[in-house]
Amino acid sequence: MNAPGKNLNQASEVAVAAPLAYATYEEVRAALLARQEIALLDVREEDPHAQAHPLFAANSPFGRLELDAPAKLPRRDVPIVTIDDGEGLAERAAQRLLALGYEDVKVFAGGVRGWAGAGGELFRDVNVPSKAFGELVEAECHTPSLSAEEVKALIDAQADIVIVYARRFDEYQVMSIPGGTSVPGAELALRVPLLAPNPSTRVIVNCAGRTRSLIGTQSLINVGLPNPVAALRNGTIGWTLAGQALEHGQARRFPAELPDDRADIVARARELAQRAGVREARLAEVDSWCTQHERTTYFFDVRMPEEYEAGHLPGFRSVPGGQLVQETEMYAPVRGARIVLVDDDGVRARMTASWLAQMAWEVWVLVEVPRSAFSERGAW
Repeated sequence: MNAPGKNLNQASEVAVAAPLAYATYEEVRAALLARQEIALLDVREEDPHAQAHPLFAANSPFGRLELDAPAKLPRRDVPIVTIDDGEGLAERAAQRLLALGYEDVKVFAGGVRGWAGAGGELFRDVNVPSKAFGELVEAECHTPSLSAEEVKALIDAQADIVIVYARRFDEYQVMSIPGGTSVPGAELALRVPLLAPNPSTRVIVNCAGRTRSLIGTQSLINVGLPNPVAALRNGTIGWTLAGQALEHGQARRFPAELPDDRADIVARARELAQRAGVREARLAEVDSWCTQHERTTYFFDVRMPEEYEAGHLPGFRSVPGGQLVQETEMYAPVRGARIVLVDDDGVRARMTASWLAQMAWEVWVLVEVPRSAFSERGAW
């Protein structure tokens, strides 16, 4: 609420005139290690962010702050630290956030060079936490993979294989492996049994690079799919580097129906989630969290966007599970926050949650939700 007699422009001027506070490397690092709530925002554009940034710095370009802040930073008193490379964007972003009503905003002293100078490591690329986690999963689980040449030989021999593309459908349409079917990551455990009902059929999971194919392959293994499963090593990038042609503009999608005998898949997904430390919540708890001011909570519906638009829970944002695992910091930049997931089948939310929990998030899956509760329609 604005004070009587003070309009928004005047409030902005007051905020701009206010002196800024600065955060140190030791302060930010201690908060991250303690899993306290903190949003470390790299307010540069994506390209400079991708050249060098701290591991848990979420890219939040200055030009989109007003648009993104309500969803990404739902709690107005959450600790926020802005960072840039000394261009002055961090200060401008901090002033803008203060003007928007955020109360605990600081600038990281010295920018990314200051981070490195204090002993912090800088990382290259986008979605680094998720990609690093994918590499850890492969190393620890020995996730099987096949080279582009090996997969091409199977295709040429007309072997009994099913190729599934684990990215979004629009990304699949841009480029895909010949004969591949679009099955976004969170859908794999539900849809692959229908695509490959014969347990001897080999399933090959691919994405553009590595992460979603590795996580997708390991998801199918973890949920107990009887088929042999492997990731396409280095995805469509590896396929192209091998001199092999891609398809473009394809429209093959997974079957719309769900398996009739999915009770076993649901049970296995629940077991995986529980083993990872995922907890279950009911609607009454979620209602109380919606009004809780001392904690940041993100509410995500991990089903396909068209399912979400046909009916969803009020207050839940549409983020398909595979994308959420791949781009977690883009949707939930507040480290230490609580994440609540929902679906209507008992599998997709639990499979997604099992990975997020292993990435050190506090994750809850909403259960026992009556169909009538999915009452809101349209886009988020």
